[in-house]
Amino acid sequence: MGSDCAPPRRARAARDGAGGALVSLRTVDDSTVEKPMRQLRSAQVTRAKPWRTFRNRHGQKHHSGYYWCATTGGHVLYESRLELARLMLADFDPQVVEIAAQPFRLRARVAGRARRHVPDYLLVRTDRSVTVVNVKPSSQMSKPEIAEALAWPAKLIEEHGWAHEIWSGEDPVLLANVRFLASQRRDGLVADEVLDEVLGAAAGGATIRELLLRLQATWEPELLKQAVLRLLWQQRLTTNLRCRLDSDSRVEVCA
Repeated sequence: MGSDCAPPRRARAARDGAGGALVSLRTVDDSTVEKPMRQLRSAQVTRAKPWRTFRNRHGQKHHSGYYWCATTGGHVLYESRLELARLMLADFDPQVVEIAAQPFRLRARVAGRARRHVPDYLLVRTDRSVTVVNVKPSSQMSKPEIAEALAWPAKLIEEHGWAHEIWSGEDPVLLANVRFLASQRRDGLVADEVLDEVLGAAAGGATIRELLLRLQATWEPELLKQAVLRLLWQQRLTTNLRCRLDSDSRVEVCA
């Protein structure tokens, strides 16, 4: 005969924590796979589809959409402008080689309670280290219920050997500059010949204005501006992106 009594404390504790956590993935054919978190590998996540998608509707509070991502070569979803900002920074980061949005659903018993959580992003870096990102406005982080809702997934993710990041924003000037550079994130917009000439002219450092003057006899100014932005996006040129990017910004060739 079954019993409705609560399980012994030791049994409950055994199910709590990373050892008892379950992760659900949505496969490319829209079926669902659930497995113990201890068996989860980043390659399984990056091959999966986002756990949830969205539908735009009139009057919705959040600005959601799809961002064409140079890192993945395809569209990656975001559910708010803040998520888009974090996604764009990940796309700009040369150490990030894979990005998955809404990567999985995590289920676990925490302090005897059944809990569920879907992170915002999973990032894989060149050294194959993994960071799971949750994006939350700083205004919400002072709320105890929000802090607690993010604390238990962070603990399980870190016990799994992955890093966990709560991201609430960045320097607005940096974000504006990266957003501007992202206009040149697609391959093929500027010919390699032009990029190589701009790199050569930037040897030893120069302002953007000086680069345009050095090459104005060979190339149109607008094409040269595109080339500078493309090289900054590729991080073959560097500048201080925490200052407003303009014609007087000094650029250097990256080592």
